[in-house]
Amino acid sequence: MARTTKELIRIAAAGGGLTIDASSRTMDELVQIAATASNRGSRIHILNTTSKTTDELVTIAAAGRGCVSFEL
Repeated sequence: MARTTKELIRIAAAGGGLTIDASSRTMDELVQIAATASNRGSRIHILNTTSKTTDELVTIAAAGRGCVSFEL
């Protein structure tokens, strides 16, 4: 069952770590999830990043403030 972005944000806000497929989310959605994770110290691991530019990955990483890792 695929989770909505709102559901993933709720999980991250509760302190849960997540592994997310970047190919199924927009950059804005990933930024929202990463920013929420950074507020709670949740770990976010993002897979399938080839659909995102380096600038987009930098933006997502900055929003996560150390809570985001990428599989490149």
